[in-house]
Amino acid sequence: MTITWADVVSAEPRFAEAVQRRFEMYPHHVLATLRKDGSPRVTGLEVTFLFGELWLGMMPNSLKARDLRRDPRFAVQANPGAGDAMADGDVRVGGRAREVTDRRVRARFISEIRPPLPFQLFRVDVGEIVQTEIEGDDLVLRSWRPDRPLRTIRRGTGDAPPRVTEARAAG
Repeated sequence: MTITWADVVSAEPRFAEAVQRRFEMYPHHVLATLRKDGSPRVTGLEVTFLFGELWLGMMPNSLKARDLRRDPRFAVQANPGAGDAMADGDVRVGGRAREVTDRRVRARFISEIRPPLPFQLFRVDVGEIVQTEIEGDDLVLRSWRPDRPLRTIRRGTGDAPPRVTEARAAG
């Protein structure tokens, strides 16, 4: 089953908006892919939210593009920004990236974004989203997967155990 960005927005609109806003704060982010030998590769790239999808664009035949063609599993972390690294929180999206070769889809994307040409385009099948923030004295971790509701874990600075809550599915 493919999970689009529109599916995330439908399931958890406020969470999806916060995640997208965090990615859109900076143009460049960090992509993790798997090399042929299974070891991780970390590279930079831009992400785009458009047409209810999350897109990854890159130079043709780049190492990261070859990694994704061979093994579509990936994670992308939003740029942490400058200064206080947790001021804007931390966001990561993981899943599978599927190469888009359909000329109409690519033409529509190009007409909106005007990426440097040539390029390879991948559509994201969202598998997991994790957001980490500081709220007061708590470290707050929110995670979402298609098979469960939004989960929130709060860790205080004291000795108390973490508090876990799960949101009810929207709808």
